[in-house]
Amino acid sequence: MSRWTPCKRREFVRRLRTMGFDGPFSGARHQFLVYQQNRLTIPSNEEYSVPQLRMMLREASTIINKEITLEQWNRL
Repeated sequence: MSRWTPCKRREFVRRLRTMGFDGPFSGARHQFLVYQQNRLTIPSNEEYSVPQLRMMLREASTIINKEITLEQWNRL
């Protein structure tokens, strides 16, 4: 059984772009990704911890109205 692991910022952006997000675009303090009319702000960390990654994926899943499971995330 797989486990959640920390994710590099570049890899996080690449995976979300395969899910239909555009960007990253520069904002006031942070960059953000866009999906239709919604924005997902992404921190400027080099690497995201597991809790931070899961929090951002939970927010992304509400934006796209589809749950992102560990298996789906690892396949991207």
